[in-house]
This record gives sequence, C-alpha cells and structure tokens, in this order.
Amino acid sequence: MRRNGVRIVFSVLLIGAGVLFLLQNLGFLRDAGGLFWALAFAVGGGAFLYVYLSDRTHWWAIIPGLTLLGIGEIIAVGTFLPQYDEILGAPVFMGFISLSFWIIYLTNRENWWAIIPGGVLLAIAIFIGLESLFPGVEMVGVFFLGLGLTFLLLAYLPTQEGRMRWALIPAGVLLLMGVIFMGSAFSALEIIGPAVLVLAGLYLIFRTFRPKGEIQP
Repeated sequence: MRRNGVRIVFSVLLIGAGVLFLLQNLGFLRDAGGLFWALAFAVGGGAFLYVYLSDRTHWWAIIPGLTLLGIGEIIAVGTFLPQYDEILGAPVFMGFISLSFWIIYLTNRENWWAIIPGGVLLAIAIFIGLESLFPGVEMVGVFFLGLGLTFLLLAYLPTQEGRMRWALIPAGVLLLMGVIFMGSAFSALEIIGPAVLVLAGLYLIFRTFRPKGEIQP
C-alpha cells in the first residue's frame, strides 16, 4: 500500500471515531450497548489489518490491528458472556497482542526481537487465565516458566549472526525461578525442583569431562 493509501485509512478511522464519540456524547448510542462498540473496535482493527495485508512492509500495523480486535473481544465477552469475563476477557486480549508479535517474526525471521514481547505477553495471558481457573493457587511460577521458555527458544533460533547463546543465561535463571515458585505452590514439586538442579549439575559435569572429539551441541 502506498503512503497515500495509509493516510486515507487513518483519516477514515479518525473521522469514524469522532462521529461515534459525538453520537455517544449526544445520547444517540446509549441504547446500542456493548455490541455496537465491540463491532466498532473490530472494524478499527480490521482497517489496520488491511494496511498490513496490503503491504507486509507495514508490519507495525498488525500490532494496533490485533490490539483493537482484542478490545472488541473484551467488550463482547463482558456484554454477552459476563460469567466468563475473567477467563476469556484479559487472557484472550493479551493473547491477541502476543499473536501480533509472533506474526511479525514469522513474516520476517530477521525480526527475532519480536519473540521476546510475544513470549512475555503469552506468558502473562496463560498466567492470568490459570489464576482465574484455579483461584487461591499461586501461579506466578507459570509466568517465570513461560519467560524462561521464551529465552530458551530465542537461544536456539538461527540468525545472520549465529545462534544467540547469551539467551541461555536468562532462560536458565527464569526457568529455575519458575520451578522454585511452582514448588512452593505444589508439594510434589518440592522434590522435582531439587531433582532438576541435581540433573542440571550432572549434565554440566558430563559436558566438562567428556572427550573433546565429540561434537558440541
């Protein structure tokens, strides 16, 4: 899409938003309910997605596009499924934003940085969802495990500069913290946590003393 096309889309969005808020302030949309506003945000998100699909170089448009769709989803769930608001509201919204970053990476593998916010937001979405499903159970360990897996994935992704081994350090620290927090929430993990540490130590010893001729992973 040419620059003029992008400007036209933004102009239409601004005009539409102004008209909607004016009608709302004048009282014409008070009976419209959440459905109208859910559709309005969905249309706004669709406009940004159109910009992205028309020209993949405008990868930034996928972020506001899916964010607006997520806001529409929150309004729709709150209007029609209020009993599932805690489970389907914020977690799905965060999932929408996370998906935008994963799409940015999958569209262009040079944008490896997008994995970090994508993984962080996905971990937050899962954390919030589990907190809603299991009230009273400490789920912060799941959040740290999600962060650790994000950096672990980053460490093994091929890039033009080679594999980013530095990501193994935050991955190891975050995974360890996740195991510790999970161990405090579930008694069974009080045994699994120390076992993981012992296995990690044995693996490091194995790598240190094995024959030099073997190929390092």
